[in-house]
Amino acid sequence: MRNKFVLLSFLFCAVLVSAPAVYGQGGVKSGPDPSTMRDPDLEKDSLHNLEVARNYYKLKKAYVAALRRCEEIIAGNPNFAKIEEVLLIAGRSSLSLADSKGKQAPSLYNKSTTPEQFRDMGRDYLTKLTKEYPNSPFAKEAEDDLRALGAAKPNP
Repeated sequence: MRNKFVLLSFLFCAVLVSAPAVYGQGGVKSGPDPSTMRDPDLEKDSLHNLEVARNYYKLKKAYVAALRRCEEIIAGNPNFAKIEEVLLIAGRSSLSLADSKGKQAPSLYNKSTTPEQFRDMGRDYLTKLTKEYPNSPFAKEAEDDLRALGAAKPNP
C-alpha cells in the first residue's frame, strides 16, 4: 500500500511539473508568419531578375534596364530574400540616371522624369534600405551614398 502511495505521489508531481510546459506550446494559432513565407517560383524568378539587374548595372552600365528589373522585383515580390541588394541597385541606378551616367539615356525610362526626380527616387530606395534593413550588409553602402547626397529623406 505504501509503495502504491509513493508511486501515485511521484506520478502526480511529474504531471504537475510538466503541465506548464504543455501550456507553453499552446500559443500557436496558425502556421508561420505570412510575411516570411516565400513562393519558391516567385523567389526563383526574382533571383533571375536580380542577376540580370546586377549584370546591367555592373557590366553594361545600362541603368534604365537595371532600375526596371529592380522595380519589377520590388512590385512583384516585396518579401524577396535579397530585397536589400535590389534596393541598393535601384537606388544607385536612379542616382546614376540623375547624373546622366551610363550607356542609356535617362529619357528611356520616362521622357518626363527630371534629374531631381531620379535623385529623389534614389534617395527613397536607399532610405528604405537603411531604415527597414539596418543590419543588412548593403546598409553601410547605402548610408555612404545618402551621405554623399546630403542626408536620408525625412519621414513624412
